[in-house]
Amino acid sequence: MLKPILFVLCVISISICDAQLYVKTFGDMHAPAIIFLHGGPGYNCAGFEATAAAPLASKGFFVIVYDRRGEGRSTDNNAKYTFEQTFDDLSHLCDSFSVKSATLIGHSFGGIVAVLYVQRNRQRVRSVLLVSAPVSLQESFKNIIERSKIIYREKNDTSNLHYIAMLEQMDTSSLEYASYSFAHAMQNGFYSPKNPTNAAKERYHNLRKDSLAKFASQMSYQAPQGFYRNEHYTSIDLTNNIKAVLRSGIPIYRIYGKEDGLYSLAQVARLNNMLGKNNLLYLDDCSHNVFIDQQEVFLKTVESTQTGLH
Repeated sequence: MLKPILFVLCVISISICDAQLYVKTFGDMHAPAIIFLHGGPGYNCAGFEATAAAPLASKGFFVIVYDRRGEGRSTDNNAKYTFEQTFDDLSHLCDSFSVKSATLIGHSFGGIVAVLYVQRNRQRVRSVLLVSAPVSLQESFKNIIERSKIIYREKNDTSNLHYIAMLEQMDTSSLEYASYSFAHAMQNGFYSPKNPTNAAKERYHNLRKDSLAKFASQMSYQAPQGFYRNEHYTSIDLTNNIKAVLRSGIPIYRIYGKEDGLYSLAQVARLNNMLGKNNLLYLDDCSHNVFIDQQEVFLKTVESTQTGLH
C-alpha cells in the first residue's frame, strides 16, 4: 500500500556571506530532491514556481526552486556573477537541506549552469534534465537572425531588415549582439507557441493573476553584464562538456518545444545523436516554457527519468 505523501511548502531566505538567497521548497524533504535552475542570466524562478513546482512535488519529489545570487529576489550588491560563486551557492543550498544528490532541471541558461556544475560536483548530481537549454549560444543567435529575416522579408519589413543587417556586422561574441538577437526573438514570438493547448492557456491565465506574475517577466541587467564580463557566456559551447558528463555516468535528458525559435532542426538533430533518441523529447504545440506549454508531458518525463534513480 502506498504511503501518503507529506506535502509541505516552505519559503525561506538563506544567508551566504552578504547574500540573501530567495528559496522556496515544495513537498516532503525526505523525498528524492529536484532543484530547478532558472534561465537568464538576470531572470528568476517565478514562472516555474507558480506553475509547475507544486504539481511536480505532488508526484513524490522534494522540489527546490531559488533565484541565483544577485538575480530576481536574491539580493547581493556585491555579487561576483561567476560560475564558481554560482556553484558554491548551489552546493550550499544542497547542504542547507541535507541533500546528498539531486536531479537538476536546467531551463535555458540554467541548463548551462547544470552541465558545468555536474563536471565540478559529480557526486552531488543524480541526473540532469535540460529544458529548452542551449548547447551553442552562437548557433542559437544565428538561428534567431535567420528566422527573423524570413519573417521580415515576408512582411516586407525593410526597417527591421536594416537592423538585422547592422546586427550581422557586429562582433558576434559581444553582449550587445546577444541582447539584440534575443530582442528580435521576443519581438517575433519565438518564446511562445502559436496554438497553445487549452490547458496551457489556462496555466498562462492563472500565472498572470498570480502574485508572482510581477517577477516572472522581470530581468536584472547586472547579471548578464557580470557573467559576460567574467565568463564570456555568449560564446559558450557545451558539446564537449555534455559528452564528458555522459562518459562520467551521469544521465542527461533533454526536452524541447518544436516552436522554440532559439533552436533549429539541425541543432536538435545533433543533440539527438549525442544523447540518443530515447533521451530527447521534441514536442508539438510547445515553445520555450515546456513546463507550462506541455506540463503533463513534462511531469511524466521527469517521473520516467527518475525510475531506478531514487
